[in-house]
Amino acid sequence: MPDAEGPERKPNALREARTRFHELRWPLGAAAFVLLVFVGAGRIGPGEGALAAALIALAVIVAPRPHVSKEDSAGGAALSTVVTPILSGLPDPVLVLDRRGAVAAFNEQALAVLGEIKVGEPVSFALRAPEVLAAVRGAGAVPRTVLYVERVPVERWREAHVARVKLTPEGPEAIVIGLRDLTEQRRSERMRGDFVANASHELRTPLASLLGFIETLQGPARNDPGARDRFLEIMRAQANRMSRLIDDLLSLSRIELKAHVRPRAVVDLTAVVSGVVDALGPLAHERAVEIKVGAGEPPVLVRGDRDELIRVAENLIENAIKYGQSGGRVDVTVSGGTGEEAARLVVRDYGPGVAPEHLPRLTERFYRVDVSDSRDKGGTGLGLALVKHVVQRHGGRLSIDSAAGEGATFTVVLDGAEADGEPLRRVG
Repeated sequence: MPDAEGPERKPNALREARTRFHELRWPLGAAAFVLLVFVGAGRIGPGEGALAAALIALAVIVAPRPHVSKEDSAGGAALSTVVTPILSGLPDPVLVLDRRGAVAAFNEQALAVLGEIKVGEPVSFALRAPEVLAAVRGAGAVPRTVLYVERVPVERWREAHVARVKLTPEGPEAIVIGLRDLTEQRRSERMRGDFVANASHELRTPLASLLGFIETLQGPARNDPGARDRFLEIMRAQANRMSRLIDDLLSLSRIELKAHVRPRAVVDLTAVVSGVVDALGPLAHERAVEIKVGAGEPPVLVRGDRDELIRVAENLIENAIKYGQSGGRVDVTVSGGTGEEAARLVVRDYGPGVAPEHLPRLTERFYRVDVSDSRDKGGTGLGLALVKHVVQRHGGRLSIDSAAGEGATFTVVLDGAEADGEPLRRVG
């Protein structure tokens, strides 16, 4: 029996030494570097340096490792056995720590959020938020809630719930950390705040103009027919701008209320676009822009809300006329629908185009590439936001392709429908 045990011990000792060297490779490397510097500077001789290195290596091998009591080890194993099946069914990331603050168990959601997590390692290796670690150190029976933000790789807001619990009356104590992602909530709150601020600003500007002109007409220009006619025309334009802004705001609110309800009616997209082009004919003539329409045969049928699809076509074609005016031409193409996978509405202008850095934000509410130019053209800053929300409600896609000096192309892809109302294929 002793002969059998002897060979077993040596590999174990060798493995232990290798493990210790691996764990302390950085401190050992630093010590070796310092010794080399001293040898190179002549402060100590090569023999003395080699002796110092040997003593450091020996100290690493024989030094006692941090002691983990059997109670702690057994407690951690018990925790892992009890809670792992429970954690797997929870939707939010959860970690369970033993009383030392080492990870005892976690679920797949926590692994997806925090990256590499290892049972038995301190929680600070996986979760580096100082606020949460402080809550873990001070964890008591009363749960604590900590809000923290991660700046990299992207900004994310999270909420951590930390509490010390006893999973069973006789079992070991554990610290439970539950994480909740608040990023979307924070972004929504920020967007709502920005929306209210922007809407107030957009309404305040024409209102201030109206009040100023009214005071002028009541005062110095009371008896000046030329000034009165000029001011009344400006006031009419400002009132129309406010009316359009309010209409767009109400439309956006209605669309958002119905965002979860897919339209069921069958609409001829070709007829919708033709009607919009006819209605915008005078504007195109005034801006010296030619509209060329290409439509597929037979009629392009889609499942949708006719009024909302009219708003989509109006906004896209009117924007192309106004902002692509310098190109002198707008191409409108309708294709797909019956007999194909999807229906497409493509609106292309030949104007100055949009620089790439602006493209991701074009559909944000009140976002404008050029604020003064947009207002001069009567824009409300909500047109493309409306288009995006309508297309999303219809289960479709909106794509924008453009480059500075090369015009812009807006493509809407929607589900096609057969004449009997049956959808051909869902989009996106």
